[in-house]
Amino acid sequence: MRIRIVGTGVMGRGIAQWAATAGHTVELADARPESVGEAIEFVRSMLDRAVAKGRASAEEAEAVAARLVPLDSPGKPGDDVELVVEAIREDLDTKAALFAELERVLPAGTVFASNTSSLPITQIAATLSDPARLAGLHFFNPVPLMKIVEVIPGAKTRPEIVETLTSLVRETGHRAVVVADTPGFLINHAGRGLVTEALALLEENVAEPAVLDRVARDVLGLRMGPFELMDLTGLDVTSAVIESVWRGFRYSDRLRASYLTPNRVAAGLHGRKTGRGWYDYSAEQPAEPPITGDAARPVYAAEPAVQNALAEAGARVETTLTDDAVVLVPTWGTTVAAAIAEHRLPAARTFGVDPLSLPAARRVLAVTPASDPVAARDAAAVLSLGDKRVSTVRDTPGSVAQRLLASIVSVACSIAERGIAAPADIDLGVTTGLGYPAGPLAWGDQVGAERMLALQRALQETTGDPRYRPTRWLTERAQLGLPLTAPAATL
Repeated sequence: MRIRIVGTGVMGRGIAQWAATAGHTVELADARPESVGEAIEFVRSMLDRAVAKGRASAEEAEAVAARLVPLDSPGKPGDDVELVVEAIREDLDTKAALFAELERVLPAGTVFASNTSSLPITQIAATLSDPARLAGLHFFNPVPLMKIVEVIPGAKTRPEIVETLTSLVRETGHRAVVVADTPGFLINHAGRGLVTEALALLEENVAEPAVLDRVARDVLGLRMGPFELMDLTGLDVTSAVIESVWRGFRYSDRLRASYLTPNRVAAGLHGRKTGRGWYDYSAEQPAEPPITGDAARPVYAAEPAVQNALAEAGARVETTLTDDAVVLVPTWGTTVAAAIAEHRLPAARTFGVDPLSLPAARRVLAVTPASDPVAARDAAAVLSLGDKRVSTVRDTPGSVAQRLLASIVSVACSIAERGIAAPADIDLGVTTGLGYPAGPLAWGDQVGAERMLALQRALQETTGDPRYRPTRWLTERAQLGLPLTAPAATL
């Protein structure tokens, strides 16, 4: 296939390398002609690196480079061009002008694709004489390594174009997911579950970013915590995506944006690229504080799961509440304060423990305004037995890991409910594009649909916040005994 790539910035270069490596002839064009030569040199340097690392032979690298064809103008006629991939700046008028020019010089059978990450495909296509010839083909950076591509049909896109683009992606060894033309498409939309809830936890002063990141990594198994991820992506980019998706879904409570990110963007705190975001990269990051309490202090827990976990680690577990024991209560969508009031527990020495954290490398201890500091340190020491790390957070409904997981699963269920993507594609897109340890729907199934529903109902009832309203997708599957990954019924 002969493919023309217009726009030779970071994304255009990556797409060119991907396509040429797959054996396609790739034309490169840019409004700034010198950028084309720079892009070709960049791809050559990537190929040389692959040769140096033994991932390709010199002959293979040379063959790939030979398939790169520089153009002096994006609008050059080309009767044999089968596909155009546009990767220019995110501006509707600029993209419309480019496609209008391409329509004049390329055959009617040439397929047009936009790599836009934020603009509606249907709106771009509407500027064409033939809107049926355009679809979205959304890659992720770095293209050769991020082996997932979103294929997005517009309202009038011909079905065979979706099939052609999906086959093209899969033949190169990348994974393709077909996504409805909606704000954020699939992967950027699904990613809002983690970061918006993390920002809500920070707004509520539940814990500092470093603590929230540790819980996300060590309890949920994420490769990066949400604040580390925002710093890596860039807070300016993240904030724009959060606002765009929230606005696009008409200010959905489930996707509610935070005031925190625009303020930091305005202050120039964009993350790694500016040296400071949620973290200060000009200084050494502070070490996690040591645990200094008395691990020999007796502990009382009414729940067998907590009793067994602590007893196995060597804690002094008591079966009746004494005057000296610290009390650990697991909460599921509720607060420690509510448990203290309901069961008349001693407020100064009663703490919450997130049941999700019990088997994990890190356990999460929740303290209330009534907590005695010495008892809190002792409770942390007890939880650390068995070589466990411990994070102490302020009491909040569901604690940290539960709220993050509930939001991740809830947003994915909403995507499935809206028919934006099939359940299998949702999980594939998130695991491949975001690196989560499990797809969000499969993750919900691991916990159990009924238990996830109980968690979200408890969060909604405890907080009164509609952001935690369970989706119909989750509610029905819990009631019917179906997995969250089960596709919608066909009518």
